[in-house]
Amino acid sequence: MRSRHLSVLLIAALSCAAAVCLGTGFPAAEAASYTPITGEGSSWAANAIDDWRASVVNSGIKVNFAPTGSVAGLTGYANGSDDFAASDVPYGVKGTTPGVPGRGFAYVPDVAGGTALMYNLSVGGKRLTNLKLSGPTIAGIFKGSITLWNDAKIKADNPSVALPPLKITPVVRADGSGSTAQFTLWMKKQFPSVWTCGEVSFFTQCPSYDPTVQQAKSGDNGVAGFVAQAGNVGSIGYVEYSYALQSGYPVAKVLNAAGFYVLPTASNVAVALLKAKVNSDKTNPDTYLTQDLDAVYTDTDPRAYAISSYSYFVVPTALQNGFTSAKGATLGAFVDYALCAGQQSAPTLGYSPLPINLVQAGLAQVKAIPGAVVKSIDIKSCKNPTFSSTGVNTLAVNALYPDLCDRKGAAAGCVYGKPVKGAASSSTSGQSDNNSVGNHSTGSGSSTGSGSTPTSTGGTPTAGATPGATGTGAGSGTTGPAAGGSNVVSLLNPDGKTSCDQDTGQCTALAASPVEVGGNQGSTFSRWAVWIALVGLFLMVVAPPAVVLLRRRAAR
Repeated sequence: MRSRHLSVLLIAALSCAAAVCLGTGFPAAEAASYTPITGEGSSWAANAIDDWRASVVNSGIKVNFAPTGSVAGLTGYANGSDDFAASDVPYGVKGTTPGVPGRGFAYVPDVAGGTALMYNLSVGGKRLTNLKLSGPTIAGIFKGSITLWNDAKIKADNPSVALPPLKITPVVRADGSGSTAQFTLWMKKQFPSVWTCGEVSFFTQCPSYDPTVQQAKSGDNGVAGFVAQAGNVGSIGYVEYSYALQSGYPVAKVLNAAGFYVLPTASNVAVALLKAKVNSDKTNPDTYLTQDLDAVYTDTDPRAYAISSYSYFVVPTALQNGFTSAKGATLGAFVDYALCAGQQSAPTLGYSPLPINLVQAGLAQVKAIPGAVVKSIDIKSCKNPTFSSTGVNTLAVNALYPDLCDRKGAAAGCVYGKPVKGAASSSTSGQSDNNSVGNHSTGSGSSTGSGSTPTSTGGTPTAGATPGATGTGAGSGTTGPAAGGSNVVSLLNPDGKTSCDQDTGQCTALAASPVEVGGNQGSTFSRWAVWIALVGLFLMVVAPPAVVLLRRRAAR
């Protein structure tokens, strides 16, 4: 009986000892104790930020973010109401953004993408999905000097399409927007003779703005929602590519400096941003770590999408305005995730993952956040999908080249299927991107990779349909993803986390709202695994001597 009591007491003691050991500041649980943080800003980057904050919530990281626009985000950070901001443009852009704030800050690249020209246009009662536009034509449309879809300048870009004499409705941002700033900066730099408004964040401040010509809507959701309404045929607006993907509407192929019309796909943006320069002059806080895109606009690589850029996190570098070291630990972990593993979802969401040069610059600034756990921030352990362990930008290296039919001046009725370089082309007569990463398409139908340039596609896509493009004219079969295409996703729900109304284009996040997580909350599996391992180790060390002792006492 005594031995039985001793056994029970021994087991109880072992259990208590294990519990005590596990309850004395276990480092894994301690590292997962995070203080909630709040930010606001760029709606251009909001889809990516929502995806990231949903992905980290189970690790105990709660990030509240409101897509109020870049100007509002910069203002909120400056006045101390936010712990961080997201913006597509930096501080101090004359007439566009607030001046440099009094609190310490640094710019961290967060996500790259292309400003897409989403449109709603039908030809003969069927949706057009292969619209091509040159820069001067785009500038004329948004200035209001090109007013009809059958204008000679648009017809010159689309010689094989019978464009209708339909009024063009340019849809612009009503709020202060980094998207507007990036879009107008491109037009200002490249086509100043057409676009005389300069760079602005508020499109409505442009002298050429006329509410009877342009429709002004708040946020990328507002622009995309207007264009995607069935009754707004003839409209065209500028949005981040992910909003067009989610609404299921096509975007224009834009003429680049190499003379090819290309889509704002992840691969095409990645190629273009290889020419982006980061200002490294620390003596000028107005421009330090900001982007110089002049070489991006003029990139002569046939794959480059000219209106490519990246947005920023604005993060604190000092304990001011209520920002604490505890918040710094949360923000540091969140931004580190965003720059590395978080970039893996970028192509599916309609963005382009950041290349290694921008990630390196960003991680250096993350380490400057007060409270950030610096030892865990390392480029060697970064799971960013664009570069290998040797630093090669694999996404750009493997990007396919455009089809010869997307070259400026290609003959009417050109048959798709002959790339500029390589065995397969990245583009078809629809919205397809045949690259293995971030493959997207719109419309409906199947593909053989042959057929002439189509004039239009089938009607409005329905939820759940796999998009494509129906070809017309000479050639066989229908056009869509050519040989080599894979991973085609439904544009109405590209990431499996959104539900989009096919009539309005408005999308609702299904899994992007974090819930409150208690302190020391880490992965459930990881926590149990550690408990089991430690208890097992404890038993291995203590149990054998205890068993011998029990046997000796029982033998007496």
